[in-house]
Amino acid sequence: MKNILILLLVLLYISFGVTSQDRILKVWPDGAPNSNGMIKPEVVSGDNHVRNISEAELYVYLPDKDKNTGVAIVLCPGGGYSFEAMNFEGHDIAKWLITKGIAGVVLKYRLPYGHPEVPLSDAKQAIRIVRQNAEKWGINTEKIGIAGASAGGHLASMLSTHFDYGDKSSKDPVDHFSSRPDFVMLQYPVISLKEEITEFSTRTNLIGKGHDLKLIKEYSNELHVSDQTPPAFIVVADDDELVSSLNSAEFYLALKRHNVPAELHVFAEGHHGFYLKKDFLPVRHWPDVFYDWLIAMKIVE
Repeated sequence: MKNILILLLVLLYISFGVTSQDRILKVWPDGAPNSNGMIKPEVVSGDNHVRNISEAELYVYLPDKDKNTGVAIVLCPGGGYSFEAMNFEGHDIAKWLITKGIAGVVLKYRLPYGHPEVPLSDAKQAIRIVRQNAEKWGINTEKIGIAGASAGGHLASMLSTHFDYGDKSSKDPVDHFSSRPDFVMLQYPVISLKEEITEFSTRTNLIGKGHDLKLIKEYSNELHVSDQTPPAFIVVADDDELVSSLNSAEFYLALKRHNVPAELHVFAEGHHGFYLKKDFLPVRHWPDVFYDWLIAMKIVE
């Protein structure tokens, strides 16, 4: 009887391992190069909303080998830079991605607490880590994107406009890799810090209180689009009561001014935070529209 019980526990463990993430990695195993000033332990509330994050981590979901497309997406959950909705805008989307043969890498980034460079450095390092492990994980190094929702959309768009191409002279091999994503997907994103369209609590959590024009300009991502900004897919609901859809419109227009391939989908209803909800018409169709865009862009082949 005891042996049977042990066997059942082993089988349950194996089953859990198959359905959960394949591995968890620390973004900065030897310590981060900067600090958000937080040393408190993490606090997890309902729906896996995580606060007081002092250490960044990656949760890696890999598709079955027979489905693998070689595409990977780093996912940045939202939460106004005051918490992270790890399940709805992270793990749930990663699990959907692997059904399409796409690796989903959920980034638990450090919250800024007025230090905007902190989450950006985590996102840069996340892309580098995926590139460094690409061969081992069955990923094409030229098909690594980033996605984000709400404040996570700000982080994803910030990386798409504030990336670097790596430092070949660094002693750390991971620094040799580019942090430029090959494409970006944004859900109901905060893009701008300008007063007329920003979401103020997100702005305050990112750069602090006050009206520092230099910081507002630096992290209003529509102002930093260039010819090198990666192709973008943007989805938002017109009735979003929290983040103005003007954020998405401004970013899309900036992309088109630089001839960057982009799609902007503004659904009539959906409100803010529609995640993967299946009961919201017509916005519930956005995942299939996004997947079709990946095919049209020849990212998925």
